[in-house]
Amino acid sequence: MAHALSFSFERETNQVIFAGNSCVKEVILNRPRKLNALNHEMICQMTKNLKLYETDSAVRLVILKANGNAFCAGGDVVFVVTSSLAGHWTYPASFYKKQLTLDYIIATYKKPLVSLINGLVMGGGAGLTMNTTFRVVTEKTVFAMPETSLGIPPDVGASYFLSRLPGYFGEYVGLTGVGLDGAEMVACGLATHFVHSKKLSSLENALQAVTTSDIATIATVMDKFTENAYVKEDSPFRRLETINKCFSKGTVEEIILSLENERENGAENWMTDALNSMRYSSPTSLKLFLRVVRIIIREGRHEQNIGKSLAKDYIISYHMFRRTVSNDFYEGARAKMFDKDKKPRWEPAKLELVSEEMVDRHFRTVDEEGWECLVLPDRSTIVSRL
Repeated sequence: MAHALSFSFERETNQVIFAGNSCVKEVILNRPRKLNALNHEMICQMTKNLKLYETDSAVRLVILKANGNAFCAGGDVVFVVTSSLAGHWTYPASFYKKQLTLDYIIATYKKPLVSLINGLVMGGGAGLTMNTTFRVVTEKTVFAMPETSLGIPPDVGASYFLSRLPGYFGEYVGLTGVGLDGAEMVACGLATHFVHSKKLSSLENALQAVTTSDIATIATVMDKFTENAYVKEDSPFRRLETINKCFSKGTVEEIILSLENERENGAENWMTDALNSMRYSSPTSLKLFLRVVRIIIREGRHEQNIGKSLAKDYIISYHMFRRTVSNDFYEGARAKMFDKDKKPRWEPAKLELVSEEMVDRHFRTVDEEGWECLVLPDRSTIVSRL
């Protein structure tokens, strides 16, 4: 990378704010100038405090929110890349292990969690929010999993929460990196409530008065602020029949061919955008995501297999950080975040050059000093002591 890195030696403080009262705790991402991108310190602080809240008998409810115009744009990729290049690939691996562990704790939390998602939520931000009890979105919310354009498959458990969407909409979202608005998120099941942004403060005040962990009671409080979300006429979600037809195919090549055939019968913007996105993205990451999401579906779409999804993400990350199969992660970061020429040189550069054997190699067991497989905490022994 020819990009000249610049560093600040000033320590960022209060990157996560912990507030609330004895019954209701708030976890507030507070790195707005960085779009609340998750770094090591933020993840460690959240993990520590969420564990404390879970076993505190006084705490009934936890709210996740963020300051600024974005909820969370994902993990701090610049840190991950620079720490790997300047030190050793195990540095970002350690960070990623902590991030996935936090995602698992949230997904298996013993007390109700409410995510207030007002603004952009991508990648690591989705890992924090998509498995919480309640997921509140607004007219300002934009959801996306754009990892394939960065040279990696959608991760942080995306193969789990996207596989639970209607039909093959999850494959469409993961392969294309399409942005969904709040109404589309409610319609497809990624969000549970749509609240206008002007009412968020009132909703938050009402939630802070909650003195119970009863899901039905909390839902009743939230329903008072909820509005019907209107899905636009040109939304891809209204084209679910066509999406199912195209994205149910067994390979990425077949999906693209099916989309091309459909476009000949009547081109729509979403088809063109989907094709352009997949043609721009890393061929390897596209095939990896399709493989993982199909594995999760085969093992049981509605089972609690978030742990299996995260474990697969971690194994794949090793091969990405270590470059055992390709350099796509570093090349994607170079093109998007360092040189910013938006002209990644993927290897291999074409889908037909990514063999099944290459995809298989991303799932191989790692036997190398400095690497430990992802061992998620035993959540069955946690008692919330309500």
